[in-house]
Amino acid sequence: MNTSLSEAVSLAKAISAGAQSFNNVQLVVCPPFTWIIPVCEALSNTSISVGAQNCAAEEKGAFTGEVSAPMLVSAGVGYVLVGHSERRAIFGETDAVINLKVKQALAQGLTVIFCCGESLDERNDGKLKQVISGQLSNGLFEVTLADMKRIIIAYEPVWAIGTGLTATPEQAQEVHVFLRAQLQQLYDGETATSTSVLYGGSCNPSNAASLFEQPDIDGGLIGGASLKATDFLAIAAAL
Repeated sequence: MNTSLSEAVSLAKAISAGAQSFNNVQLVVCPPFTWIIPVCEALSNTSISVGAQNCAAEEKGAFTGEVSAPMLVSAGVGYVLVGHSERRAIFGETDAVINLKVKQALAQGLTVIFCCGESLDERNDGKLKQVISGQLSNGLFEVTLADMKRIIIAYEPVWAIGTGLTATPEQAQEVHVFLRAQLQQLYDGETATSTSVLYGGSCNPSNAASLFEQPDIDGGLIGGASLKATDFLAIAAAL
């Protein structure tokens, strides 16, 4: 929940200008709902895609304040974040609700960036694998093999979001390997290999290269560092 309208458009344009030299990096920006249309317009002739930070679990109806997947598509969005840790922790979104959102987004042709990750207590209690396995199996319940081609997984250790703490490259790689093993169990080996798995959690210009060097980390889900075009572009350059 950051930026004014002018700040959002300026940020999008600055990212676009700096990204022209990238030919092998896929960039997606996810502004607040209110700025989606102007940001889409600012990026209309670029290679940068636009996503939303959330969507409703319902298609339409008496759900005041909600924004549906069809609305997002109509506004020009191609991606949507689902299950971000802040949605889970602050707004009480359960795996069942997240699953409904995933299905709504997929039904409208959106690519889903599916977020999962453990809290510090869960990690310290040895429940990391149990938590992430449950988030995947429940959140992706009844998502077909074909639909998995429009799913991106983002691992975000809750304890490393906005805290300045970051999983070490080795810690992140270990979880990404586990995530791929879970995808192989739920689907097949090809899905486990081909699904993009991103790391989120205080990824910044100084640690991006060491994270992206890990063989199972395909990119980043960038939070605070995306609010400065120079930082975001430096992370993209590291990738």
